[in-house]
Amino acid sequence: MKNIIKIIIAIFIAVGSTNVQAQTNKKMKVLFVLTSHNQLGNTGKKTGFWIEEFATPYYYFTDKNIEIVIATPNGGQGPIDPKSNEPSFQTESTKRYFTDSKAQKLLSNTKKLSDVNQKDFDAVFYPGGHGPMWDLATDKNSIALIKSFYDNNKPIAFVCHGSAALVNVKNANGEYLISGKKITGFCNTEEDAVQLTNVVPFSLENRLKERGANYEKGADWSSFTITDGLLLTGQNPQSSQEVAEKLLDMINK
Repeated sequence: MKNIIKIIIAIFIAVGSTNVQAQTNKKMKVLFVLTSHNQLGNTGKKTGFWIEEFATPYYYFTDKNIEIVIATPNGGQGPIDPKSNEPSFQTESTKRYFTDSKAQKLLSNTKKLSDVNQKDFDAVFYPGGHGPMWDLATDKNSIALIKSFYDNNKPIAFVCHGSAALVNVKNANGEYLISGKKITGFCNTEEDAVQLTNVVPFSLENRLKERGANYEKGADWSSFTITDGLLLTGQNPQSSQEVAEKLLDMINK
């Protein structure tokens, strides 16, 4: 009888150790949310997401063996802003992407936002480009997803126009989530510089302020990020690397 008890105890200890080991070895997983919108207002030109804002964080995470899942409102191919493909905007990460068939395949088969759940991820990241101004700003699945991450105490990061996904998110009290919080995003002077102030559906800087955010910015076209609780925002494409680094720090806390 004593031997049987010893065997049972040994089994419980072994199972417990296995569970602890499984939890320790659990692979970190980050959700990337991209726009599905590819029309630049009524200009007849194309838009989408800015490739550098995707590629730099993507490789920052995958090089550390962190799994990336990509989702868009419509699923399927995520539209790359053709402007971001121009030679003057290329970086080491974008050049790497265009020689990386695995990453390209992942981007061509994004999941639908309606099919992803925050419980499967450690954090969520929204790259920018002008596309989010048209779809992610009002997408109900995106709004619900951000609220779910926030309510479950998981970090949420945005860069450049990705912050547009925040403008209609409300908390449990029906107040705008960003009200009273320090936030940044593509600023008015940067929008003027790219001559799209009269093309985008709204001014991102102004809308963030209208929602009660304490909007801050750095020098145009320089890396500038702000962290306020679970929210991490970067001002422009130059902020992509810093946002990725700070998001990983937030996940590891």
